[in-house]
Amino acid sequence: MRNREIRELDELIKETLSAEEAKFYEELEEKNLFGKITEVYKGKMGWLAILMNIMHLVIFVFFVYAVVQFFDAETTRDMLIWCSAGFLGMIMMAMLKLYVWMQMDKNDIMRELKRIELQISVLGQKKDNT
Repeated sequence: MRNREIRELDELIKETLSAEEAKFYEELEEKNLFGKITEVYKGKMGWLAILMNIMHLVIFVFFVYAVVQFFDAETTRDMLIWCSAGFLGMIMMAMLKLYVWMQMDKNDIMRELKRIELQISVLGQKKDNT
C-alpha cells in the first residue's frame, strides 16, 4: 500500500515538472546496492574511497599473515601477539567498511534532500502562477 502511494505521488510530481526538471527528478531515483557503491567512488571524495579499498586489501593480507603466524606460533606469548594483531586487523577492516556504508547513507540523504528541494521549488512556482 505504501509503495503504491509513493509511486502515485512521484507520478503527480513528474506531471507538474517541465521536461528538464522531470529528467533531473528521474536521476534522483533510489539506486540499487551496486549503484550506491559505485556512487561512492564517483564523488569528490572518490579518491579517498579508492585509497581506503587499497588499504583494506593490505590490511586483509596482514590479517591472513597474522592468522598463519598464530597457528605456527610455538609459545603462548607469540600466540597472544599474533592473535592481537589479527584482531586489530579485523577492527581496522570493519572501520573501513563502516566509512563506505556511511558515505552511501550520506549520498542517500543528499538525494532525498534534492528531491525535497525540487518539490518545494515546484510548489513555489505553482503558488506564484496562481
